[in-house]
Amino acid sequence: MNVVIFGAPGSGKGTQSEKIIEKYGLLHISTGEVLRDHIARKTPVGQIAKTYISQGQLIPDSLMIRILEEIVDSEPKAKEGVILDGFPRTIPQAEALNRFMERRGDKIHHVIGLEVPEEELVERMLRRGQQTGRADDNPETITNRLKVYHESTTPLRDFYIKEGKYRQINGSGSVDEIFNSISEAIDKHNA
Repeated sequence: MNVVIFGAPGSGKGTQSEKIIEKYGLLHISTGEVLRDHIARKTPVGQIAKTYISQGQLIPDSLMIRILEEIVDSEPKAKEGVILDGFPRTIPQAEALNRFMERRGDKIHHVIGLEVPEEELVERMLRRGQQTGRADDNPETITNRLKVYHESTTPLRDFYIKEGKYRQINGSGSVDEIFNSISEAIDKHNA
């Protein structure tokens, strides 16, 4: 089973990914974590990514696909299934992901859409920035990240609805309440 977890910055994708991994045994691929690791190690990919991320912009599609392919091809556990957190973010990325999965004889089974009101997203990210020191969790970058998200990523919702893979989840509430809704949606569509 392959899952995409989808939602605005601060919607709880990382938290819910951990719970999905625990229950379903999937390999977690967080493109944000991968990019932050490259930035910290000052790799060529990291240097390119840093210029985009510091401005709240999306990484070019070709670079993200290359990074994803390297991870999936190098991780044996990926054969059992993956959960993609933070990717795809555009329709061209989703189409490239579909082609990549088809080449592997596989597909995306579920797209979990965590939907959270914008005011709550801003509060969560500001709180996370205070707790973790994440440089991109500041008011100016948050505003830009949400703007970019709505412009570039929201069309994906319609793309995955047309494919019959989108599972709309209320992303407000306790971590366990949200996870129970995700589990019900996955199990219902796996039956």
